[in-house]
Amino acid sequence: MNPDKIWLSSPHMGGNEQNYVKEAFDTNWVAPLGPNVSGLELDLEAYLNEEVHVAALSSGTAALHLALILLGVGLGDEVLCQSMTFSASANPILYQGAVPVFIDSEKDTWNLCPLALEEAILDRIAKGKKPKAIIGVHLYGMPFKVDEILAVSQKYDIPLIEDSAEALGSTYKGQKCGTFGAFGVLSFNGNKIITTSGGGALVCKTKAHKDKAIFFATQSRDQAPHYQHSEVGYNYRMSNICAGIGRGQMEVIDLRVSQRRAMQDFYSTFFESSEEVAVLTESHQDYFSNHWLSAIVLESYEKREALRLFLEQNTIESRPLWKPMHMQPVFAAYPYYGTNVAETLFEKGLCLPSGSNLTDLNRDFISQNLQAFFSTFV
Repeated sequence: MNPDKIWLSSPHMGGNEQNYVKEAFDTNWVAPLGPNVSGLELDLEAYLNEEVHVAALSSGTAALHLALILLGVGLGDEVLCQSMTFSASANPILYQGAVPVFIDSEKDTWNLCPLALEEAILDRIAKGKKPKAIIGVHLYGMPFKVDEILAVSQKYDIPLIEDSAEALGSTYKGQKCGTFGAFGVLSFNGNKIITTSGGGALVCKTKAHKDKAIFFATQSRDQAPHYQHSEVGYNYRMSNICAGIGRGQMEVIDLRVSQRRAMQDFYSTFFESSEEVAVLTESHQDYFSNHWLSAIVLESYEKREALRLFLEQNTIESRPLWKPMHMQPVFAAYPYYGTNVAETLFEKGLCLPSGSNLTDLNRDFISQNLQAFFSTFV
């Protein structure tokens, strides 16, 4: 018997977050600036271990929006975007009055398909509209095909925005996700591998871009003794309180990655002899996923829904894979390139509880319920 509901991915405090937050209160640094904000940015820069500059912001969505602004994306411009993702990957395109062009997934990583991407670029160019940017997503922490996507990006001189909202701690060929693109986007939402309650960060290749992002994020206030604004600005800066939580979380990031990967190992072991369930896992040693969420694909939509409802009835949260953006009502009228890989994954795929705070008791309960389901629903 499991006493509490098992959540898909709940926050997991390390214990030292309160010290940073207390310091912020003790020094009255509760505004959207302060030593925790700059400290978190330095922590992230050191962790990413590349020549990057990080701006701490209010959300990953804000980071993506600023990346588009910094790339000059505006009214009527086209932006290529992975279709299988959360809507926050695509919404900022519309914020800018730009046009999203959605791209299918490939079967190995479930991420941006390089072939469909190039097909889309060639067709958009033939139509007289060269895209201004590419948004690729490391879905559920699984790195996309970095070499292939970067090759297309460089071939057509279209900058890549790397949506690593789900992939802090993941690597490709030993390099941290979030450091490959012209810009990288991180999220510290409450369900992510580490959290600041709500927050995100923009990873920049130059300090000039970081400074410009912070300028935009603080209402584009010009240098003047009074409030003067020559450009449109946004209220996107992270607060010193939230950054304090993040500083404490950064102290346990490696542990959190190992705990998520242990949950992945748990599911891989459980399903290793199954002929009806496939687990998303690294297809090659070049890929290292933080396995933010462990995900499976079943034989049919009906089987997936039956499992989801069975788990729900037994106080275990699960969730279908992201519904592709080109299938969403708000984006249905925009171009799409590819086949039906993303659609099929959505129909048959399910995310399972993956939190770093799950216990042996929780895993036993999950295992018992999975066994009960697959022995009953044949």
